[in-house]
Amino acid sequence: MAGVLETIAVPRARLAPIADSSLSGRRSSTVNFSQFSGLKVQQSRSPICFSPRSISVRRGGRIVCEAQETALKAAAVTDKTWKSLVIESDLPVLVEFWAPWCGPCRMIHPIINELAQEYAGKFNFFQLNTDESPSTASEYGIRSIPTVMIFKDGEKKDAVIGAVPKTTLATSIEKFL
Repeated sequence: MAGVLETIAVPRARLAPIADSSLSGRRSSTVNFSQFSGLKVQQSRSPICFSPRSISVRRGGRIVCEAQETALKAAAVTDKTWKSLVIESDLPVLVEFWAPWCGPCRMIHPIINELAQEYAGKFNFFQLNTDESPSTASEYGIRSIPTVMIFKDGEKKDAVIGAVPKTTLATSIEKFL
């Protein structure tokens, strides 16, 4: 199982002043991270300017690793990829039906991602955006989101509706291992 990178030591970079017209003539600083391609700057109340090989940050930004945001998370599934990723999967599959505007969906995302890490290799985890893939959501009668469904051998086996605790989802997963 792969570990998640939490911290990286970046050698102190020399800040080079640059003029930035968006800052009304004020000067900003830029740091070149060309050898650290997985790094980005996370904004915290300060404007950021990106260019192909450097990042301009005013006071208050912090450097974060993009790999943390993508490592072992539930992947997206769409109407087009549904059959190959879910129905034809050799492993049991958990699918979260969600939409970007749904508050309870945002609450359950971290739980789904934690479970994806814990059950990696035993279960596949996907998220289907019901706004972008309405056909599949309609086919399975999704009327409320978030809805989490478990599929095994191409058949729907279980469904949990709403933002539920991790233990509820883990219990459902364990039934199909």
